[in-house]
Amino acid sequence: MWEYTDKVKDHFLNPRNVGTIDNADGVGEVGSLACGDALTLYIQVDDNGIITDAKFQTFGCASAIASSSALTELLIGKPVEEAEKLTNKDIAEYLGGLPREKMHCSVMGQEALEQALKNMRGEAPPQAEHSHEGELICECFGIFDEEILHAIKENDLQTVEDVTNFTKAGGGCGKCIGDLEKLLAQAHGESVCETPSSKPAFPAQGMTNIQRMHLIESVIDDDIRPALQADGGDIRLVDIDGGMVVVQFMGMCSGCPSSQATLHNLVEGKLREKVDPDLTVREA
Repeated sequence: MWEYTDKVKDHFLNPRNVGTIDNADGVGEVGSLACGDALTLYIQVDDNGIITDAKFQTFGCASAIASSSALTELLIGKPVEEAEKLTNKDIAEYLGGLPREKMHCSVMGQEALEQALKNMRGEAPPQAEHSHEGELICECFGIFDEEILHAIKENDLQTVEDVTNFTKAGGGCGKCIGDLEKLLAQAHGESVCETPSSKPAFPAQGMTNIQRMHLIESVIDDDIRPALQADGGDIRLVDIDGGMVVVQFMGMCSGCPSSQATLHNLVEGKLREKVDPDLTVREA
C-alpha cells in the first residue's frame, strides 16, 4: 500500500548493526510490543566522545527496521555532540524518504537516541519513564501529551492526521481526536473553540487515513468475505489509494461471469454504506 524507496527496502531486507552491545555506554528503549513497535538502541562511546559502535533490536514493520538500521549507520563514527543534533528528519532523509504514514518509525528512532544519550550520562534508566505531570492522551498506544507536542513543533505538524502519522496517537479507537486538536491549537498558539459534536455524515468522516484503512479492512473481513466464501469464493484487499479501493477476487469468484456485478453491488455497495459513499472499487 505504501511506496518505499530502494534504500528503505535495502535496510529492511539487509539491516545493519542488529544485535546488542555488552556493557554498552548508553541504552535507550522506546515503544512497546503492545502498541506494535518497540526499539532498543545500544551505543558505545570512546574516551574522545566518539560513538564507536551502535546496535539495535526492534519489533515492528519494514519502516521501523529500516529506520533503526539507518540510525545506527548515522551514529557510528559521529561525536556525541553531533549525534545529539540528529532528528527524525535526518533518519527519513538518509533513507530517501518515508511514507508519511510511517514517519512515526523515524520519530521512534530519535526518541531511542535521546534516551540512550540520557542513559549514558546517568540522567535516566534505559526505559523511558513519563513524568507524572504528563497527561496520557492516546490510551491505545500509550502516547503522552509532551511526546505529541514535541512532534508537532519538531515537524511543523498541521493536522490530526499528521500527528497520527508521526506519533501513532489517534490511530486506534479515535477517542483522543478532540485532545489532539487541542494540542495542535496549543502548539500553534491558537485558541480552542468548543463546539457541540454532531453525528458524522458517514462513518469515516473525521477519521485519519490509518483509521479509514482499518475500517475498510474490517468491512471486507466481516461483511464481504463471509458472503463470498459461502459460494466458494474469496477476496483480497490489494491497495487503497485515496477514494479508490483495489481488490482481487479468488476461488470461485475469480473469472466468474458475475464478478463485475459482485464487485459493484456487494463490495462497492457495502463499502459505500459502511465507510464512505464516495468510494469506488476496482478489480486488480
